Formats: sequence, C-alpha cells, structure tokens
Amino acid sequence: VQLQASGGGLVQAGGSLRLSCVASGRIFNNNGMGWFRQAPGKEREFVAGIGWKGDFTIYADSVKGRFIISRDITKNTVYLQMNSLKPEDTAVYYCAAAYSSGVVTETLRYRYWGQGTKVTVSS
Repeated sequence: VQLQASGGGLVQAGGSLRLSCVASGRIFNNNGMGWFRQAPGKEREFVAGIGWKGDFTIYADSVKGRFIISRDITKNTVYLQMNSLKPEDTAVYYCAAAYSSGVVTETLRYRYWGQGTKVTVSS
C-alpha cells in the first residue's frame, strides 16, 4: 500500500503547479482521496477531497476557486491543480486515502498517507 506524491516546487505568486499522487490500485478505486498541507509551525490542514467516483469534491475555503482536485481511475492517480498561488500556500502537501469511499475532511478519517511534496510560493 503506497501513495506517492510529486509535483511540488518553487513558484512565484500568481503561478500554478499540479500535484500528482499515484496510489496502489487496491486502495485507490474504492476510497475517497484527499490533499492536506502542513506549513512550518502549523497543524496539518485539509485542502481538498474527492469521492471514489470523482463526482463529488469539497475544498477548504482558503483554496476554493483556485485549486481543483481530480482523479484518473485508469492511472490510479489523484491530482491537485493549484492556480493563483499565494505565499500562504507554502507548505508540504500530502495526499491521503480515506477509510471510506466518500469525501471526508477530518485527518483521522484518512487511513493511508503519502510522503509529502513541498510547495514554496515566493512573493
């Protein structure tokens, strides 16, 4: 069981990045998936989540309208398209697979976690 996140990097404010998370098939097709982030000195926070069918999504207010979560079942991959990035988006981003098939926002309701990918937004 593995989640492998990638796509982080350094970008200027206003720029875009797309994060990817490849999951082993057993934990992908039947699970809700989510992205979280943790900035230095802060708690890990929910960013976006998507149900197992990909037809329902939810976003944190801080990223709504700028970030888009999606999933490609054929590639066992979930994406986070991040647009109009701000310095306050700087964090390590983690993908996670939920215990359930629905969309959940609470950290404790996620079973598997990736290793994280760092995003730095310069002003």
